[in-house]
Amino acid sequence: MTSLNDVKGTVGAPSTEVLVVGAGPTGLTLACDLRRRGIDVRVVERADRLAPGSRGKGIQPRTMEVLDDLGLAPAVREAGGPYPRMLVRRPGRPVAEYDMVERAEPSAGSPYAEVWMLPQWRTQELLYTRLRELGGEVVFGTAVTELAQDATAVTARLSTGGTVRAAYAVACDGGRSTVRAALGIGMTGTTVDPEPSVVADVRLSGLDRGHWHVWQDDTRGVLTLCPMAGTDTFQLFAQQAGLEEGSPPEEILRRLLAARTDLSPDQLKEVVHASQFRVNAALAERFRAGRVLLAGDAAHIHSPAGGQGLNTSVQDAYNLGWKLGLVLRGQAAEALLDTYEEERAPLAAQVLGLSTQLHGRAARRGRETQQLDLAYPDSSLTRHPAAPHPSPLAPGDRAPDAPLTSPGDTAPGDARRVFDLLRGPHFTLLAVGDTAPPAGLPAYLRTHAMAATAPYAPDGLYLVRPDGYLALITEDPGQVTTYVAGLASPR
Repeated sequence: MTSLNDVKGTVGAPSTEVLVVGAGPTGLTLACDLRRRGIDVRVVERADRLAPGSRGKGIQPRTMEVLDDLGLAPAVREAGGPYPRMLVRRPGRPVAEYDMVERAEPSAGSPYAEVWMLPQWRTQELLYTRLRELGGEVVFGTAVTELAQDATAVTARLSTGGTVRAAYAVACDGGRSTVRAALGIGMTGTTVDPEPSVVADVRLSGLDRGHWHVWQDDTRGVLTLCPMAGTDTFQLFAQQAGLEEGSPPEEILRRLLAARTDLSPDQLKEVVHASQFRVNAALAERFRAGRVLLAGDAAHIHSPAGGQGLNTSVQDAYNLGWKLGLVLRGQAAEALLDTYEEERAPLAAQVLGLSTQLHGRAARRGRETQQLDLAYPDSSLTRHPAAPHPSPLAPGDRAPDAPLTSPGDTAPGDARRVFDLLRGPHFTLLAVGDTAPPAGLPAYLRTHAMAATAPYAPDGLYLVRPDGYLALITEDPGQVTTYVAGLASPR
């Protein structure tokens, strides 16, 4: 890609509000979130179709809540399934069976209790279908080749010969992001495993689909075959293995099975998709350069261990979408976009550390990987007034679910739970107990009166951001008014 300053002569009003570069899970989530806010979005994707392959296959509970908000939870539940138990074979030891996933039942505050298996290609299909329902589309076979920006917009030249002028652009084009390179933004990180690994979607005969099969060797690394929920394929993952140029993937993978498992090579019937990669952990030096922002793998690259990469990327988009929406509609100052990097970069760094620690560890994945406890207590968007009473919740926390228990609760339609009130692109003010909300709030903020119910108790005003985090807990209506007014003020 040509450098940021090399596009000349294209000025004037933007032709779209947001240009999203890349149609992976990050770009599609962002496009869905923007479209439901009425934002005009252009999504361009270099490839001629959605990326194949299972790759990131675990939807963590917090990401399920995001997909629920976008209207996709039922489809995701139907298309996927729970993780199977692992069946581990090690030379000279008996076969061991255990759960990689910490099993849990849904609770009042967390309706999605454990990681849900769904191949990445299917996640992308569901997001793409939702985007089209919302009036959006993806322009395939189209890369951004040149990029520039001025005081009012970003201009991108496309490989198809046209140009797009957008108020903002978001790079969702992966770990080798050409947009990030054009911006001159570096990545800081380490190589977690210098040896290549192979991941492939394969069809096999004669292998139990009730287990995640693991062959572990201290000298040759791990080879696993995981039955992919909702499909007839297995995901094959092999450490210290590569795809040789000029050799058919079927030949290479059959050799791997013969050398490192007790399976017969002819049990491999088909290779649906195969790729190789090296495990790195890296964080972009910046998440924003003027009117261009980075999200997903363009901003942070993870080890696949613990299923954090896709989930962190989807939540990048969820954090950024509402901020772009308010700024583009003139309901917030442009400085609001600075809080995207402020909030997401530290969390990305934290999750990178977790993924790296989990790499190679056969440890159970539980609460630490579910991302339900990620929070923004130190964000400039979080207010900490003097607490009038003890509460299990704190500003910056994720707003948990809870039942609506009183006939006096004001809820639309058949809402029965707090998540029913939060679902949608708006801020939500929960007026709990006898606390009265302020008057004259903007249209993007919806107020609901509800009876005190754990953990929303005792009385108080709970201001919930569009991405489901508590911005403020107070008994003073004036503090809500001040908070909202502050969004529209330059910092």
